[in-house]
Amino acid sequence: MKKSLFALAALLAVAGTAQAQTSVTLYGVIDGSIEYVNRVGTAPANPVASGTPTAPVGPRFDMPRAGGLSASRWGLRGTEDLGTGWSALFNLESGFDWDTGNLTTAPLFNRTAIVGLSNAEYGKVTFGRQYTAMTDGLINFSPLRFAATYEPGVWWLGVNYRQSNMAKYTGNFGGLQAVAHYSFGTASSVQAAGTGQALGGGETPGSIKDNNAWGASLAYFGSGVGVGIAYDEWHPAPSTTPGNTGRERKAGIGVSYTTGPLKVMGGYRYRDSAFNTGATLIRDDYWFAGVNYQATAALGLQLGYYYSNVKQFRQTPTGVSTNPANPQQVAFVADYNLSKRTDVYIATGFAHNGSLINDGQFTAFLFGYPQAPGQKNMVGVTTGIRHIF
Repeated sequence: MKKSLFALAALLAVAGTAQAQTSVTLYGVIDGSIEYVNRVGTAPANPVASGTPTAPVGPRFDMPRAGGLSASRWGLRGTEDLGTGWSALFNLESGFDWDTGNLTTAPLFNRTAIVGLSNAEYGKVTFGRQYTAMTDGLINFSPLRFAATYEPGVWWLGVNYRQSNMAKYTGNFGGLQAVAHYSFGTASSVQAAGTGQALGGGETPGSIKDNNAWGASLAYFGSGVGVGIAYDEWHPAPSTTPGNTGRERKAGIGVSYTTGPLKVMGGYRYRDSAFNTGATLIRDDYWFAGVNYQATAALGLQLGYYYSNVKQFRQTPTGVSTNPANPQQVAFVADYNLSKRTDVYIATGFAHNGSLINDGQFTAFLFGYPQAPGQKNMVGVTTGIRHIF
C-alpha cells in the first residue's frame, strides 16, 4: 500500500512539473438529463439512401445521450512560451455519450485535434480538426448558446460545422475577430447523410477539389452591440467518382444587443446545396431570434424561435424536387447555477412541420427525433444537471 501511495505521489509530482513547463490543462463537461418526447418515429437504418422514418411511432421517456445543454466531452489543451511574443499550442478534445461512456463518434478526438502557433499581436494559426470560420463568427448569437437539445445548431451551421484536415487563422483586434479557414478534405457519415450520397474520405490524389472547403467570418462586439457575418463553401464528392464534386454554399449574419441582464439577438442564414450532377439538393433560408435574461445571479432564462423556409428539396440527384412544409420551433431554458461549475436546468421545445431541432437526413438523425410521415407537431421536455471541470 505504501509503495502504491509513493508511486502515485511521484506520478503527480511529474505531472505537476510538466504542467508548469507547458501549461497543460485537463478539462471537460458532463451533462446528464432525463427527457420526455410526445411522439417520435424510428429512424431509417441508412439515412443516405432513405430519409423517411418508419413505425413504430409513440412517446419516448429516456436519458438522451447528447445531454440537455452541452454535449459531454473531455479534453487536453496547453501552450508553451517560445519567447518574443510567440507560443506553441495544442488542443485534443473527445466527445462521449454520458449515459453509456461510449464515444459519440469515431475517432477518439472527434471534436478537436489541433496544433499551432499564436502571437498576441498577429493572431494564431492552427492545423487539424476544428470548427469552421462560420461557426466561430456566428456562435455567440445563438439564442440557447448552441444547446445540445432543442436548438437547431447543426441545421443552422451545416453538418460540416466542424472539419478535418484544416488550416485556420484567427485574429483578435480590439473588439473585432477575423477568422479564415481552408480544409484540404473533410467528410464523415453525418456529412454524407447531409448530401444524400456516400462521400469519399477527402484529400483525393489528382482531385484537389474533392471534399475541400473554405470560409471566413468577421465579428465585432463593443458597447453592448454585436454583429457577425460569415461565408462557408464545401465541395462534397462521391466516393465512386473522384473529381466530380457537389457544392454547398452558406452565408449568414447575426446581431445582438446587451444591456444589463438582458440580451436580445437574431440572425439569418442562406444555404444552396447541390449534388455533383448540379441538381439542387436543398435551398433554404433559416431565421432565428432570441432573448436571454439573467433574472438573478443564479437563474438564467433563454428563449429562442427558429424558422426554416425550405424552398426546394430533392432526396436523390434524379429525384423529384419538392417544396416541403416550413419547420418552425420555439424553445425555452431555465438554468440555475448551484455553484461556479455545477448547474441544474429544465428545457422544453415545440416543433411544427418538422422534428425538434430539424433532425432528419441532414443531421443523420443523430439527435434522435425522427418524425413520422404526416406528423405535424413534436414536443419535448428535458431536465438535468451539468458539471464543468
